[in-house]
Amino acid sequence: MMRDVLVGRKNELRILSEIEMAVTPEFVAIYGRRRVGKTYLVSKFFKDKGVYFELTGRKDASKSSQLQNFAIVFADTFCEGKQQAIPRNWDEALTQLRYQLEKVNKSSKIILFFDELPWLASKRSGFLEALDLFWNRYISRRSNVVLIVCGSAAEWMIKKVVSNKSGLHNRLTRPPINLAPFNLGETELYLQSRGVHLDRKQIVDIYMAIGGVAYYLNLVPKGQSSLGIVSNLFFVDQAPLYAEFHRLFSSLYDNPERHLDVIKALAKVRQGLSQTELFKRARSLSPGGSAVAVLQELESCGFILSIPQFGKKKKDTFYRLIDAFSLFYLKWVEGAKGMSPSYWAQKKMSQSYKTWAGYEFENICFQHYSQIVKAMDLRVVASAKSGWRGDGAQIDLIIDRADRCINLCEIKFVESQLALSKIDADALRRKKQAFQAQTGTKKALFTTVITTCGVKEDKNYLSAVDQQIKIDALFE
Repeated sequence: MMRDVLVGRKNELRILSEIEMAVTPEFVAIYGRRRVGKTYLVSKFFKDKGVYFELTGRKDASKSSQLQNFAIVFADTFCEGKQQAIPRNWDEALTQLRYQLEKVNKSSKIILFFDELPWLASKRSGFLEALDLFWNRYISRRSNVVLIVCGSAAEWMIKKVVSNKSGLHNRLTRPPINLAPFNLGETELYLQSRGVHLDRKQIVDIYMAIGGVAYYLNLVPKGQSSLGIVSNLFFVDQAPLYAEFHRLFSSLYDNPERHLDVIKALAKVRQGLSQTELFKRARSLSPGGSAVAVLQELESCGFILSIPQFGKKKKDTFYRLIDAFSLFYLKWVEGAKGMSPSYWAQKKMSQSYKTWAGYEFENICFQHYSQIVKAMDLRVVASAKSGWRGDGAQIDLIIDRADRCINLCEIKFVESQLALSKIDADALRRKKQAFQAQTGTKKALFTTVITTCGVKEDKNYLSAVDQQIKIDALFE
């Protein structure tokens, strides 16, 4: 069943299967960033499961235009395309839909899918109020109905639906589904399902440019190397992703300037920024509730990540830009001039690329923390991830454990197997000593090296490293 499309959505498919089999009405909210595959997941799973009604909101469309679209979809779904009168408002539209649903045999499943809900429920549209009445008074009494609302604007979905304080308060029948981009393992399976077969190092190269966003991965052609793929996605005439960055943010936020300020500030600082430092650099933000809300919105959409600092208070948390597409665009695409088919090949030879790739591979490791913990067989004892900055030393990733041990993870992006020099080994030992001295921890410390191509296990390695993790572990 659609294995080439629904790759990797095991948890979501389990939830949708439970919803399909439920004998009570279901009201479900799904959100996630643009292009991640929300609509495809719902429509492909439910399209043939019963009476299926799908209405998609249009960005910046007037209420009358949205209602006209409703009339068209209603006619196509229930009236064999025969033209219907356009409702005057959403109460009238949903009443019309209710009367039609009452004609459906109660043994048949009814799936009502309102996609891009934030665009349907624009200010003064009356859509949410009509939906409140539609669900509470009528649809919630029909055991065969599944109502699904979906949107790319994650923070809007959380405020207006998930945490709604008025009519829709506590109406969802299940926890909301936050559909995330594919991880590395899912990306590999998805590409293979489309006939794209690459080694894992090349998949990581592609992932560092576009992440696991389904739509972007769908643009990856067969028969090319990662170098050619990235070049064709960004650096040729009419490149499909060249103009995507600004479309992405304008589709998520009505006024994205402050969000973009945060993204651009974080893109310039490899190790991340504290909230105080971030507010100083993102000049359109001033400390306060609205600025914090911007950070929360970006984190809920998966663009940034807050990373606690080991042994520090919550206010010392650092923020990193972890969205691969945004980081790639701001570093290599925005402002680039005189691009040619050889542009990306030349850039990949530079020291600037190595620095950027090191940062992006660190991000990938943060995003695949559960896979790292699994590979180290620490799932029972590992706590949340953190980082650490000290005097003259920095730890990329820290795994604090309930068994009075700590793994200090050194993350290295390399193009071939890494051989540690005596200087490298000495630096790792000094870093461990600095961490122990400055934090005062009494826990046992282990040095773990995570690399793309592995570390040669020679005398320098054995003198400074306790364990290594290769990229294969990130694909599990």
